[in-house]
Amino acid sequence: MVAVTECTEVTDELVEAMARLVPQLSSSSPPPDRSRLEQIVASPATALLVARDETGGIVGLLTLVSFRIPTGLRTRIEDVVVDERARSKGVGLALNQAALEMARDMGAASTDLTSRPSRAAANRLYQKMGFESRDSNVYRYRHATSEPPPGSGPAQ
Repeated sequence: MVAVTECTEVTDELVEAMARLVPQLSSSSPPPDRSRLEQIVASPATALLVARDETGGIVGLLTLVSFRIPTGLRTRIEDVVVDERARSKGVGLALNQAALEMARDMGAASTDLTSRPSRAAANRLYQKMGFESRDSNVYRYRHATSEPPPGSGPAQ
């Protein structure tokens, strides 16, 4: 049994869960600290959902992002991660269903998400849930940071 709720406050348990789960999602982004989590939870543009197993421990998380643009309300599912010990137990399904219900209740006509092709199990889940691949290009612009982006150094 999985219970999904929206985070309304930042607790030590949430900080610890982020430290454990985010590295399972991304090796290039550090887990958010308490201050960053407080910003996420307080933002009207994001809903941080957590999944708890039968013991009450956090085993997954998802962020639902919503914003208004001239053509309507947009919602996106971001940063879905399920603890490796809890995979294939319905946690991802429960998180996504909760996010889709929340988006529908907000008035969104559709909800987008992206997933790397290497995440085969996640992609199968999204397709099974009714997500459809879009004929679209996804572009990323990297803003200047203290580290130069790969390939930006002198040619060798």
